[in-house]
Amino acid sequence: MREISESPRTPRSDREVVERLARRGPALVALSGGVDSSLVAALAVEAVGAAALAVTLSGPAVAATEIERARRVARAVGIEHHVVPIDPLARREYRENSPNRCYFCRSVETEVLRREGSLRGVRQYLDGVHLDDLSDERPGLRAMDEAGFDHPLLWASWAKADVRRAAKARGLPNWDQPSDACLSSRIAHGVPVSAELLGRIERGEAWVAARGFRRVRVRTQGHEARVEVDPDEVARLRAEPLVSELRAALGAIGFTHVEVDPRGYGVPRTEAAP
Repeated sequence: MREISESPRTPRSDREVVERLARRGPALVALSGGVDSSLVAALAVEAVGAAALAVTLSGPAVAATEIERARRVARAVGIEHHVVPIDPLARREYRENSPNRCYFCRSVETEVLRREGSLRGVRQYLDGVHLDDLSDERPGLRAMDEAGFDHPLLWASWAKADVRRAAKARGLPNWDQPSDACLSSRIAHGVPVSAELLGRIERGEAWVAARGFRRVRVRTQGHEARVEVDPDEVARLRAEPLVSELRAALGAIGFTHVEVDPRGYGVPRTEAAP
């Protein structure tokens, strides 16, 4: 459950986090393969050893690269790791893709995670939520709270920079990896989520990533694609012949109109921008 340090601007130490986890017993970590949950997995192993379990959920909104990254992290930290399939598309509310779509997705996920944990005598369910995650509205976090998940990084008052520092110190292979999100986050609210559309997004992003781009988002309203890469890589993607190859490749998988966002990932869009 959500519990923040009494002094949010004074982060607790690694040792305090480990000691708290150790007191609480066998742990299940929801391991996405991102640096946040990867660090929690490493801390859980330090705290409870073989009584720590990592579970990665696979499904239509999870890219294959994320699953492989989670496997690589689990091997690196020495935690038992299970990949369990789920299908949030079975929920009508998720398919409808309202602004609180993440709540319904997390509700499906937490049900599966708690079922896995109940078979193993798990006493604490952990995720990688940290202080920076509270900066915007996160319906999925509400679902995690309702399911009784604990947020050890939030309890420690750690921000993203603290997470990366601790992950680097432990030699985690993804300590400097850009943040990611599920594939459905690329679909404009109100556009129905489908396995077919999620698959197109995954294939489109894989094509761009294979050309050496570090962070890629293919955002869509269905058949239109707006491709985002880091601002310092926009010029390369918009240059010929790559931009024409991009349009041809994404057109071949079903996107009828393809544009490269000239601002790049993370830069707000304005009507006046080209």
